[in-house]
Amino acid sequence: MEQNFFQKVYEVARQIPYGKVTSYGAIARAIGSARSARMVGWAMNNCPDDVPAHRVLNRAGVLTGKMHFDGTNLMQQLLESEGIEVSGNQVVDFKKHFWQPPIQ
Repeated sequence: MEQNFFQKVYEVARQIPYGKVTSYGAIARAIGSARSARMVGWAMNNCPDDVPAHRVLNRAGVLTGKMHFDGTNLMQQLLESEGIEVSGNQVVDFKKHFWQPPIQ
């Protein structure tokens, strides 16, 4: 069965290693849809519980999806629990923590 766009996004997001982050655009490129970073964000808003959505950020490492998590700072707390420092809603040393998803 052919996977739809959201299923492809979730498949890539599930591969993000513990202690790493990636971007909406990197996921879009990995699934062959380089111009669909915004749609990746939309997919992450409604993802299943087994998808680590807290590890998906914008291209500058900003926690743009944080309002979709329960609690005031849950997204930040989840990242910090994995050893990722966050300051001012942005990952400190984003490039160090960045994971490049493989092309699907």
